[in-house]
Amino acid sequence: MSSSAIRIRPRTRLAMAATAFTLVAGLVGCTNEHAPHRSTSQSTSTSATGTLHWVRNDGHRLAFYVTSGAATKPAIVLDAGGGNDASYWDQLVPRLSKQTGAEIITYDREGMGKSQYVPGAYSDHEEASDLDAGLAALGVVGHSVLVSHSEAGEIATTLVNDAPDAILAAVLIDASLPEFYTPIETARIVAGNAPTVAALEKLPAGKLTAADRQLLQVAENYGREHLEFGKLGWPSTIPVAVIVSASTPFPAGPDADAWRAAQEAFAAQAPNRTLITAAGTSHDVPLDAPGLVAEQVGTLFTTLQ
Repeated sequence: MSSSAIRIRPRTRLAMAATAFTLVAGLVGCTNEHAPHRSTSQSTSTSATGTLHWVRNDGHRLAFYVTSGAATKPAIVLDAGGGNDASYWDQLVPRLSKQTGAEIITYDREGMGKSQYVPGAYSDHEEASDLDAGLAALGVVGHSVLVSHSEAGEIATTLVNDAPDAILAAVLIDASLPEFYTPIETARIVAGNAPTVAALEKLPAGKLTAADRQLLQVAENYGREHLEFGKLGWPSTIPVAVIVSASTPFPAGPDADAWRAAQEAFAAQAPNRTLITAAGTSHDVPLDAPGLVAEQVGTLFTTLQ
């Protein structure tokens, strides 16, 4: 079953480990309303990714970064994949800002970057609540384009089920989608990643990276949550650009084939969805082909003007 283990370039072992589960981490009960956030936003210092705003949600603190733009235009919100923080988007933030003139928002999810670590099993529902809290605190609920890479596709899918009015449109980049999570595929991933999880569980807590902790949190309820995640849909009213990498997150074989098929099936479900293959790319499409990502974000952004 080793073919089921997701492999990503060794640039970030932590991202590899986290993505192995968090590409696929998932899901929750769905509602049709925004949950109460009890969130606040406070502007503080400026970093390379924009002005830092602290947002509180459900008792923990999250770091959001804002690059200013025209308030009359939809904001562009960038959500990185498993094991990565807001700095993953450093190449794209200035490019998108110059290209669109829009406000650009990135953020660190729970336990990543400057955001507070929250113990307990990972939940896409809680992650989606954090993102929604940030959108609310920054005043862009219903006025943004969400750009989600890898595992963040699950957060995006959960968000639009829990709060269908949260965003205007999305760009899903080699994203984890419900169509991929059949019982067979989910079981293969759990089995393929069991050795990595077992090795991490043997490490002292002080030796674990933030992404290692994230992987262990995701692994706790992975199978059950992904079978539930596989039942979710995407509102036909929210347009999507679907970008799939050339290589997928998997080695060549049945898992990679299933990944591509899931992207194609998702894109075919509504006329306001487009499918783009990023030629010559690894799973890290935003790093390998930032120009293509910027082009697709810009194209979708223009349709909303």
